[in-house]
Amino acid sequence: MSALTPDSIRAAGETLSRLTDFLREDPEPAEALALVEPLLDEYTGIPVQLADALRALARAVRGHPDTPRTTAVQLLLAEVRIAAWEQADQHTLHCVVDDLRALYGQAPPTLPGGSQCQ
Repeated sequence: MSALTPDSIRAAGETLSRLTDFLREDPEPAEALALVEPLLDEYTGIPVQLADALRALARAVRGHPDTPRTTAVQLLLAEVRIAAWEQADQHTLHCVVDDLRALYGQAPPTLPGGSQCQ
């Protein structure tokens, strides 16, 4: 695996930007859902990965010996952890994609009452 760099992370953001541009061109819903689905996977999707990255960032900063042990820094790290929780809460978006796919007959059968993710 190659080393991570700000440029490699920026490239991932650019890929998301290209996806957004593509989706603005009104593709077929099945194609759009197929492209978005990996981003919202309940285990490896962006909400889960971003939440994990934010928590790891907070740990790395908190654990570094040069990090000041001040209230201001602790508040900043709390903000990062809160953002991580908010991102993690978005993991259920995969259920929305499942329900949207059902509109086009491409989703597995859902439980009675709608979404598989109730």
